Amino acid sequence: EFMNRVDDLIVFRQLTKDDMNKIVELEVAKVTRRLKDRGFELQLTDAAKKLLVEKGWDEEYGARPLRRAVEKYVEDEMAEEILRGSIKPGLVTVNAADDKLVFLQEKPATTTPAS
Repeated sequence: EFMNRVDDLIVFRQLTKDDMNKIVELEVAKVTRRLKDRGFELQLTDAAKKLLVEKGWDEEYGARPLRRAVEKYVEDEMAEEILRGSIKPGLVTVNAADDKLVFLQEKPATTTPAS
């Protein structure tokens, strides 16, 4: 009931692509902070951000699915790449190709972080 009343009083505007990109950056920043403790530095290309916006946008729910898209396409996929040994601590660039994210090891870490 309360939300219905609030919804009647507050007019929400539809998010723009720029808004969605900023939300992606905020969500990825959370992931980056967690990865930093493990020795990883993460950077996303504009193409990767665009793909996440496309995957995480929903007409009905707006930006709500973006967090799950970052989790699914960045966190989960990066974890798989780490387990495969494809990427190691250091600078990792995330790019988009063929409608999926690609993880590129740019610069391996010179020292291993303490566990």
